[in-house]
Amino acid sequence: MTANIRVADHAGACYGVERALKLARRCGAEATPPVHTLGPLIHNPLVVRDLASSGVELAETLDDARAGTLIIRTHGVVPEVVDAARARGLDVVDATCPYVKKVHDAAAQLTREGYQLLVIGEAGHPEVEGILGHAGARAQVVGEASEVAGLTLKPRVGVVVQTTQTAQRLSEIVAALAPRVRELRVVNTICKATEERQRAAAELAAASDCMIVVGGKNSGNTRRLAEICAAACASTHHIESEDELDPAWFAGAYEVGITAGASTPQEHIDRVRARIEQIMSGE
Repeated sequence: MTANIRVADHAGACYGVERALKLARRCGAEATPPVHTLGPLIHNPLVVRDLASSGVELAETLDDARAGTLIIRTHGVVPEVVDAARARGLDVVDATCPYVKKVHDAAAQLTREGYQLLVIGEAGHPEVEGILGHAGARAQVVGEASEVAGLTLKPRVGVVVQTTQTAQRLSEIVAALAPRVRELRVVNTICKATEERQRAAAELAAASDCMIVVGGKNSGNTRRLAEICAAACASTHHIESEDELDPAWFAGAYEVGITAGASTPQEHIDRVRARIEQIMSGE
């Protein structure tokens, strides 16, 4: 069967992820050992495994990294964690995504200006926890528009957004907030790379018989890509590696689309495409 296999115009590792990977690999080769990341550097188990093989280990807590070099993950952490790491004598390398740092700054600024701060995002997600750490003790997380009705709101409310959220979710929550407050200040901190990937994925999925989304199952932005694609293409499949591809998915498919989350390196996309080509050619 001859199939048209296309990769979304915007897919795979974003600037913040590529920057973090370069920092981590350099640390693995040059920094004071042992070298650890505090939590997974990015939400991609295959990459975390590869980093471990190159000398960059995973520390779940500061107690797991008692000496050497500590790399702060792309999602960022609360300021107290960095202070505690330095107090223990660790060499701290900050791989926090610059766009996540912009959310930290916006959250802190709104709080200083007296706004009740709401963070649109996934409660418990590492990025959201880091934002809360810069936003003051009274900041709250909102994940869905339906949650707004249960909030006690002050007259002045400020909003920031987890970088990987969708513009639609932001719009829905803002629409629910607006009638209930006197002043609403929204800082749209959704990353441009996230918006580009979501838009390109939706367009490709709508034109595909089968859509493959590549990236960590623990990656929020990749899961959202899968949700967006599934809304446009019923045969959407979220995988981490080419080994998960099932030939049955491609039966009768003439248009096959591939997209990937912002924590997915290009070589992972290339391997998935190569395997699909093998499947479609009957190998």
